[in-house]
Amino acid sequence: MPSVKHIFNLFLLAGCLFWLSSCARKITESGKASYYADKFEGRRTASGETFHQNAMTGAHRTLPFGTKVKVINLANGRSVKVRINDRGPYAQGRVIDLSKKAARKLGIVSTGVAPVEIQYKKKK
Repeated sequence: MPSVKHIFNLFLLAGCLFWLSSCARKITESGKASYYADKFEGRRTASGETFHQNAMTGAHRTLPFGTKVKVINLANGRSVKVRINDRGPYAQGRVIDLSKKAARKLGIVSTGVAPVEIQYKKKK
């Protein structure tokens, strides 16, 4: 069990008390998700990996490669966790592109695009 000292750091500066949490901050983004066309199977991603439709991966414009993201389909409540390994999407209003496997689990293959919320922890 971690001690309180490890969880929170107290600072006294100019007569003010500051609490700094050592936990990462949870960030959410909302927008639309889409998924990769089959023609991208086997191509290189921006991270240098080979893209596979049956992997649980996604593309985001700015998140570091390897970031784990929870994607929630706001239309049906389904959620998946994916790892960011590519850049994109470049269509306006879209926040993430998903592999076909992730899109299938979210129930967006038939519609192609769905409203989503993505959640991740921001590193210190």
